[in-house]
Amino acid sequence: MGGPLTGRALTIGICTSSGLGFMLFGYDQGVFGGLLANLSFLETFNQPGVTMQGQIVSTYTLGCIFGALLSIVVGDVLGRRKSIALGCTFLTIGGLLQATSFTIPHMIVGRIVSGLGIGMNTTVIPMWQSETSRPELRGRMVAFELTALVFGFVVTNWMNFGFTYLPNSSVSWRFPLAFQSLLAIGTMALLPMLVESPRWLSLKGRHDDAQVVISRLLAKPLDDVEVVSTLELMIETIAREKEESTVGWRELFKNGRLQTSRRIMLGVGVNIMQQIGGVNIVAYYLPVVLERSFGFTPRLALILSACDSMQWMVWAAVAMWAIEKFGRVNLMLFGAAGQSLCFAMAAIGLGLGTKAMNGVAVAFIFLYYFFFGLSFLAIPFLYPSEINSNQTRNSGAAIAMVTNWCGVYLIVSIIPIGIQNIGWRFYIIFAVLNAFWIPFIWYFYVETAGLSLDEIDRVFEIKHAPGSTLTYKQATVQAKAEVAEEQVRIRRTSIGGEKKVSHFLVEKAEDDIA
Repeated sequence: MGGPLTGRALTIGICTSSGLGFMLFGYDQGVFGGLLANLSFLETFNQPGVTMQGQIVSTYTLGCIFGALLSIVVGDVLGRRKSIALGCTFLTIGGLLQATSFTIPHMIVGRIVSGLGIGMNTTVIPMWQSETSRPELRGRMVAFELTALVFGFVVTNWMNFGFTYLPNSSVSWRFPLAFQSLLAIGTMALLPMLVESPRWLSLKGRHDDAQVVISRLLAKPLDDVEVVSTLELMIETIAREKEESTVGWRELFKNGRLQTSRRIMLGVGVNIMQQIGGVNIVAYYLPVVLERSFGFTPRLALILSACDSMQWMVWAAVAMWAIEKFGRVNLMLFGAAGQSLCFAMAAIGLGLGTKAMNGVAVAFIFLYYFFFGLSFLAIPFLYPSEINSNQTRNSGAAIAMVTNWCGVYLIVSIIPIGIQNIGWRFYIIFAVLNAFWIPFIWYFYVETAGLSLDEIDRVFEIKHAPGSTLTYKQATVQAKAEVAEEQVRIRRTSIGGEKKVSHFLVEKAEDDIA
């Protein structure tokens, strides 16, 4: 038998487990939409009306909100892996409850329990991925999770379509609901072979365990200079944070030198932009446009929607490359501008109402996924996990996800009302909102691409030090230089200058400074 996973194999294992967790998220988001027209499902639950169907769907979102809130309480107590395992346990139980239900209360309980699991996992998985990734790979790894999310959405779309050929069998809705439990078990099964976050271990004072984890992640011996210096820098960063602040709810609403409140609000803001930017109205309205404006059959509209989700997955995959090359802020600016254009053109096309202009509206709805997939799909999950300090990362990410799920609940609730009462004008609201995000992003948001989590911490310390007049870009340059200098010092004092490997790494760090 081989030893524990290390290096590249360990990174792939973490990505696989995280990807399965987010594939489950995407699958769970889409699975119920295809079941509400299922004949066997409707017959089993005595033909529930539209209001009751809405309650069944919305209780899942409420479960997600409470799951994210639960992460605030237990996330830093249990650690990343145990929190994910707890989320997957909720999902397994929730999936089985839904698949075996015969009454609406039974189904609603299953939906709430599954929501608890999704709420926890969407909070914790990006943190775990961020804290175990190299700086140059962090964005790509979290973008991979979101590609897996869209793949889950694609799977559920095609599965729902396939089961339309078994309309009178309960298998057509029980199997899709049970399948989410299999994905949860798969996510959880990999966790024992993987590692805990070294930053969480250091935060808890378990430095020896953190050193073992870093050694495995880097595939180097415990006493290797890079392993020791990485740990020491991590310990120093956490110590600096503790000097500047105390852990507690009051700290979350303070700024000071660490800018805790500002950093939390940046994570919250990008999630507000994602949800109020209109992604759910696009996902909701496309089948309606295809049926009502073009006269397509419901089945053909479902096929086209599934195809649309596949091109969305392509752009999500492209974001894995773009997110590090162009950075978070540039992609958000690009996404907001493009999304505003798409909603404006959709409003014009539907407002004019001719066959040709309806085609223009649908084309821009399809194009929306190009802009969204490259920007606001992944960044709202990544940004709170990297922008917050070690002490507040769990709370900050959880607050951001609570905001995200509250946004889902709000938008999904008002979509039918908005479309019914103001029709195509509803799109104008989202065109204006996305345009408003552009100056907001440009002025307030800090670029994190290519920076280590320690460097991101230092950027805020330098920028908001007493008497500082530096811009964030200038603070970033200084932060990278300071962290590189500390790495040189740590390597010299912790390891000694005689070792060849030490000489090599010291010279490398000095080159980075230059």
